[in-house]
Amino acid sequence: MTAPAALIGSWVEEIDTPALLLDLNIMEQNIVRMATAFRGLTAKLRPHAKTHKTPIIAHKHLAAGAIGITCAKLGEAEIMVEGGIRDILLANQIVGTRKISRLVSLARHADLIVAVDDGANVQDLSQAAQAAGVSLRVLVEVDVGMRRCGVVPGEPALSLAQQVEKAPGLKFAGLMGYEGHLVFVPSLEERVHRVHTDLQLLIDTVSFLESRGLPVGIVSAGGTGTALITGRLPRVTEIQAGSYVFMDGRYKTIEGVDCECALTLLTTVVSRPRPDRVIIDAGMKTLTHEFGLPRFKGRDDLELLGLSEEHGTVKLNDPSVALTPGSTLEIVPSHGDTTLNIHDFYYGIRRGRVEAIWPIAARGKSR
Repeated sequence: MTAPAALIGSWVEEIDTPALLLDLNIMEQNIVRMATAFRGLTAKLRPHAKTHKTPIIAHKHLAAGAIGITCAKLGEAEIMVEGGIRDILLANQIVGTRKISRLVSLARHADLIVAVDDGANVQDLSQAAQAAGVSLRVLVEVDVGMRRCGVVPGEPALSLAQQVEKAPGLKFAGLMGYEGHLVFVPSLEERVHRVHTDLQLLIDTVSFLESRGLPVGIVSAGGTGTALITGRLPRVTEIQAGSYVFMDGRYKTIEGVDCECALTLLTTVVSRPRPDRVIIDAGMKTLTHEFGLPRFKGRDDLELLGLSEEHGTVKLNDPSVALTPGSTLEIVPSHGDTTLNIHDFYYGIRRGRVEAIWPIAARGKSR
C-alpha cells in the first residue's frame, strides 16, 4: 500500500485516518539532543533501528554522529543495507541454516556484527562464513539480569569468547549486555543505582577476559531509559538506545529522559452516541496497548477507555466539549515500536503540513 504523493504539501487535516504522523522537527531535535549528550563521552551511539525501521532515519542518526546502526532482526538489517547503511550490529542470535546463509550473504555488502551465546551456533557461523569467504565480527552476549539471552558472566563468557576467537571466519569483537529490565524503572535515582550494580557484571567480565589475554574492543549495552547512565560507565563503548528518536507514552512516565514525543496517530471521531462519549476510528489494528492505553496529545479532557478492533471509546470529562463526527484528534502511542509495525508509512509533518511520506520499509521484517 502506498500513500498518495499528492498529499505532500497538504494540511494535516486533509489526511485520511487512521494515519501515523511523524513530527519531523521533534524527531530531528531528539536526534540532536541525544547526539549532543554523547559528545565527549567514551561511549558512542549505535541507535536501534527497530524503533523506526526506516533507512532515511538511520541516515539522520549517522549524520548526527552515530558510529553505526543496531538491528533486532536479520530482515531489518537487510532493509538497512539496501538503504545504504554499512555498519550494523545484529543484537540478536542468528540461528538455523536459512538465516545464517542470509547473514553471510549480507556480509558481502556490509560490515556486520552478530551476537552469540551458544557454542554450537558459533560453529555454524564459522562454517558458513568460511564457505562464503567472509568474516563476521562477533559479540558474546552476557546476561546482566534481563534473564533472556546471554551467557553467565565470568568463566562461561570467557570460554565462549575463546571459542569465537579460534573459529575461522569469525573475529571476537567484544561483549554485549542489555539491561532492558531497568529501562522503565521510574525513579532516576533507583535506576542509576541498579544500572551500576547490574552492569558491573559486564564490566567485571571485560576485566576477566582481558586478564586471560583476550582483548575486548567493543562493550555494547544500553536502552533509551538507561543510555545516559550506561554511557558514562567505564569500559562501555557503544549504546544501542533507539526509542528516544520518537519517544512514546510509556517512556514519558519515567524520570530523566528528556526527549519529546514525535510520533502520533491521527484519528477521526465517527460517532458521539452520548454527551460524555465519542467513538474514534482507531482500534487495536492501528494502535497497540501492551504498555497501557494511549493518551491524547494535548487533551487532558479526554480519556481513552478501551480499544476494539476498529474503534476506540473515549470519555469526555466535559460534555460541553464540541466534538462531532468528522473531528480529528491525535493520540500518542503508549508503545511506539509495536504501533508503527502495523502501519505502512509515516506522514512526515512540519508546521502542520505534509513534507514527506516515508515507507516503513522494515515493517513486519520479523525473520
